Amino acid sequence: MITPRFSCTQTPESVAVSIYCPSVRASDVEINVDETLLTVHINPYFLRINFPHPVVEDDQSSASYDPSSGYLTVTLTKEAKGQDFPDLDLLAKLLAPRHVDIPKHPAIEVIGSEHSELEELVDLTDAMSLEQREILQAAENDWQFPQTVAESSPPLQLSTKRYYGFLDMYTGYFTHVTHTENDVNELGSEAESCLLEERRAKRLQHEEMKWDEEHYMADYVDDEYIQELLAWEDPELVVGAECIFTESENMTMLNLPRKEYLPTPLQQRNLYLTLLTLLFAYAYDRRTTQHDPTPESAWTICSLVPAFSALDPPPYPTSESVPLSIPTPGFTDHDLASALTPSYRRSFAFPLYRSFAMADACRKDVAAILAKGRRMVTRYLLEMKHILDHHEVYYVYNKIWVDDFCVWIQASASDEIMLDIAQRLKASTITKPMIGWNIENLEAATHLDATTSDSDDESSE
Repeated sequence: MITPRFSCTQTPESVAVSIYCPSVRASDVEINVDETLLTVHINPYFLRINFPHPVVEDDQSSASYDPSSGYLTVTLTKEAKGQDFPDLDLLAKLLAPRHVDIPKHPAIEVIGSEHSELEELVDLTDAMSLEQREILQAAENDWQFPQTVAESSPPLQLSTKRYYGFLDMYTGYFTHVTHTENDVNELGSEAESCLLEERRAKRLQHEEMKWDEEHYMADYVDDEYIQELLAWEDPELVVGAECIFTESENMTMLNLPRKEYLPTPLQQRNLYLTLLTLLFAYAYDRRTTQHDPTPESAWTICSLVPAFSALDPPPYPTSESVPLSIPTPGFTDHDLASALTPSYRRSFAFPLYRSFAMADACRKDVAAILAKGRRMVTRYLLEMKHILDHHEVYYVYNKIWVDDFCVWIQASASDEIMLDIAQRLKASTITKPMIGWNIENLEAATHLDATTSDSDDESSE
């Protein structure tokens, strides 16, 4: 079955769904409404939409087909007239399966039953503790308590298969990575067998190897072009800018996987932290190219995301120099700083422009994106996906990370949580000592060299 293109609009009394299904017979259309669920079947198209609130099929409802345009328009009445249906433009959320509550209690309850004496004895025996059972056994065996041979250590794990990606759902994508031109892979041929601790160690080792003091100092001294990049304003993030999805973006969302995610609270927390690293990487490329991606954009993005290059997503352990915040129900400054510190480090070790001010600007961009809500976050992820989809190697990171994030953001992420993160991220500070490369001393040394040079010039005159 083919999922057709569609769009939804609403009035205070009804919801209208426009479905593009050209060259079909209107008499073959099958429409079914079940509370919040609308299903439309007309061969070869099938569409299932899950609205946020119930709708009804009554005398005011209608369905009409325009053969000239190929659009089928289905109008349904809201069960509660005047009720607002939010997020009708988030197509992945509308296409997500309807959540079914699983009963927490047994479906059959035993009211009463007659027990024989034997059954009561069995019940009493089953209720005995392990210690009581051992005492009875010892009494029957001349008070010799039973002894068992100590269990051996757990059996060795013979399989080297490891899971990674969104909610650790994927494996096997890097089996033949050595035969591809994947320049951002930092795990080499062991990408499929490394434990998380080993991935993290390899990532840190690679960052240390790529760190170049001279490159950083040169960009710090000669920062004329970097200042131009810092002055650039993202048109999507200006006050008053609206996010209305284009036809191309709607088509991309329709082609996203149909999945329902059931993360634990800890996994959901880590997804928000991983989202920060993805947005930081795209914000860096967007700012340094001024929203005009280059052939190097895919490499830049993948190099800056630890979850891509080393399959190492947050949370990350931090040094004692990171200040701890007072615990809150949401995210703390420490949580956000520890998640973005590796992104800062990688922005100093890999791409062309290496500047602490640039990293700070990207952090503020991420805060502005999150403050705009799920639609803006979705748009930025879709643009990142577009860049990676057009690379013959790095498209794999869409498969294991970005596609799922695009679906999860629309269907499950909370605007309130993202706004809270945005406010904290904008007000927080990632200090230079957190990076661990003596950046303050390097910058002080460049100032000292400049002062010494000026003094020498004056004395020579």
